[in-house]
Amino acid sequence: MQCLPRSSAAAQRLAQRLKLPLHTIDLHRFPDRELRVTVGEPASTTIVFASLPDPNDKLIALMFAAEALRRGGAWRLVLVCPYLCYMRQDSAFHEGEAVSQKVIGRLLATSFDRVVTVNAHLHRTKDIGAVFPSIEAADVSAIPAIAGALREAAIEATTVVVGPDEESRPWVSDLAQRLGLAHAVASKSRRGDRAVEIQFPDPAFLRDRPALLIDDIVSSGGTLAACAAALRAAGCGSIDAVVVHALFSSDVEQNLRDAGIRTIRSTDSVPHPTNVVALDSALADALRGELAA
Repeated sequence: MQCLPRSSAAAQRLAQRLKLPLHTIDLHRFPDRELRVTVGEPASTTIVFASLPDPNDKLIALMFAAEALRRGGAWRLVLVCPYLCYMRQDSAFHEGEAVSQKVIGRLLATSFDRVVTVNAHLHRTKDIGAVFPSIEAADVSAIPAIAGALREAAIEATTVVVGPDEESRPWVSDLAQRLGLAHAVASKSRRGDRAVEIQFPDPAFLRDRPALLIDDIVSSGGTLAACAAALRAAGCGSIDAVVVHALFSSDVEQNLRDAGIRTIRSTDSVPHPTNVVALDSALADALRGELAA
């Protein structure tokens, strides 16, 4: 198993669970910012681990690594990217815009035989197979791992699991069912990248109850902060949040806490100070067949 440097901690946990040796791919940057990529000795089936926040240089590094691994003897390459970049732009919303989701799907498919990711941002795309129509792909759910971590935290029985928009309903209802909790989903009106309006159909249902907010991706934090404001207005007793992909800065984290969010937990799909939910078990389950091949 091989990994890009900034993914090494999560990759090490997965490698240990799979009982595989781990090599960290070496990246050397020349003065003109070009990259030299050096991989370790490949296996016939080689798993490459690389989460893809701040993706541009990482994508180039992955292409170079795949070339070296193929030339070194790997006949099957499996990319494990817990956070898959460029999924937001799944259609051209304005004239002249590129559809990045299609481009990235085609790019990665030129070098890898299979892609395994976690809760990809597929709100208007049927499934992960539509992103990678020419290769194998799997979109692993983080909800079982999140539910396990929350059970250990002893969540109050009166807690309501809350989603910020209709797109969140599937994972909100899944998490609530696993924990035996009620759930509520807000309606969201977006007025730009950082401005949203959140409303709940039955605010009285939330009064004096703890709220557990869940969202798949948090970057600017605008949606989560607006949802926290709506929950405060509804009279919630406390507000905690769980995030699958934590892309936000420390300034945004402080803004979320100022908005009334008491605690923020995230998965380790993206290295972040709020990481408390490990995904190595879920990813290992998706990779068992590769080890038997």
